[in-house]
Amino acid sequence: MLIQVADAPEYDEEASTVFAEGWPEFIFHDAVAKQYNERRGQYFPEWEFYYVSAERRLLAGCWGVALAWDGSVDDLPGGYTDALARAVTSYEAGISPNTFVLMAAAVRADQQGQGTAAALITAVRDHAVTAGLSQVIAPLRPTLKTRYPLTDIATYQTWTRADGLPLDPWLRTHVRLGASVLAPAPASQTITGTVAEWEEWTGMVFPSPGTYTIPAGLTTLSVADGLGTYVEPNIWVRHA
Repeated sequence: MLIQVADAPEYDEEASTVFAEGWPEFIFHDAVAKQYNERRGQYFPEWEFYYVSAERRLLAGCWGVALAWDGSVDDLPGGYTDALARAVTSYEAGISPNTFVLMAAAVRADQQGQGTAAALITAVRDHAVTAGLSQVIAPLRPTLKTRYPLTDIATYQTWTRADGLPLDPWLRTHVRLGASVLAPAPASQTITGTVAEWEEWTGMVFPSPGTYTIPAGLTTLSVADGLGTYVEPNIWVRHA
């Protein structure tokens, strides 16, 4: 069952723990996204959800934003951060949205592989359409890409299994639900920090400038002049 976060504060503490486990620490340090996130919470509280069982056990959660999109690849936001920025600035400009963007979703560890993600996506997609947003898109963070950080995201999104479905499990989940792959988002998020910060975020040591593969990274980290820069790629999909 899908419920709005604002209507279920009793789950907040648990959610902050169980849903953070699946994300690398560095992903929370997108400085540009932070500039918009507080306003996003003010403008779009109705697009934050928990997914609970019939017994009211917290299973999953997700959130998104609403924006205007003309349906073309050319008009897609640049990725996660750009979608967030466009949603906030469009809201402030009074632009009517027609599209729901599923920005992030998480399933608790003991529920993964049991169809919970598919049920969550279906529920929030249907809710968006019922609420008048006729288009549903998402900048996906492909889970298996961490094993192939040197592969370009445009190439990675074309990889399929013998049955024709995407090799990536998260992308495959969406395609099985009727989504189509639209385009790569090679610069979905840019995260910059000092070498000391990156060493804290990754548990690694970066003794000299260079290019490094990092735990849970979808691509490489570039270190130069005392700073590390990571440009996260995503994949845009559209749900039917």
